[in-house]
Amino acid sequence: MTTEGKREGTGEGVGEDRNAGHRPLTGGALTRARVLDAAARLIGTVGLVRATTKEIAREAGCSEAALYKHFRDKEEIFVRVLRERAPRLADAVAELPARAGEGAVREHLEAVVEVAVPFYRQSFPMAGGLLASPELLAAHRRKLDDAGPHQVSSHLADYLRAEQRLGRVAAGIDPDAAAVLLVGACFHRAFLEVFYAGEAPAEALRPAGLAEFADATVRALLDGVGAPGA
Repeated sequence: MTTEGKREGTGEGVGEDRNAGHRPLTGGALTRARVLDAAARLIGTVGLVRATTKEIAREAGCSEAALYKHFRDKEEIFVRVLRERAPRLADAVAELPARAGEGAVREHLEAVVEVAVPFYRQSFPMAGGLLASPELLAAHRRKLDDAGPHQVSSHLADYLRAEQRLGRVAAGIDPDAAAVLLVGACFHRAFLEVFYAGEAPAEALRPAGLAEFADATVRALLDGVGAPGA
């Protein structure tokens, strides 16, 4: 993630809020935004465990007391960073079932891929420290309630089921399995990008571009890999 200006993959700059358009933030809203920006930077560089509230406050240019006026603890900051500073994957898939029958199935799925890969790419540095700490992971799960990561494939499967009822997706496929295949492909692609950090060998990322990857992956999912009559 960038340290200032626009955040990678979101098109938003420091001091802006998703719900406020491009209106500059002031007062407590500005402090809150700076804390989230600082947390996102630190988690992405030094990791979740080392990104203490003290370090986050220092990076944000505020006191720890000011930080705690907006967030209960570091776990809440982590949750808000994922929800407000990463590409909005949950929103993108949650609205899909209601759009069944509109546009082309292929285009909807490609749009999901183009949001999912950047989301997972930005989430990996944050999730690494979380997964390494059973206590922190358990606390994080409790804060999520029913909004866990399974919702991504669940909403996507609901969309495919709805399109299946309309005859726009093959009747013989399992929507849940198809959803997991698509999400898993995005997850693996993001992992490779984070692992190689811009130094991937030529054969590691195929297709090279995100748009091309989305097109090829969705095509493979919808068209299948079995030869006709095989």
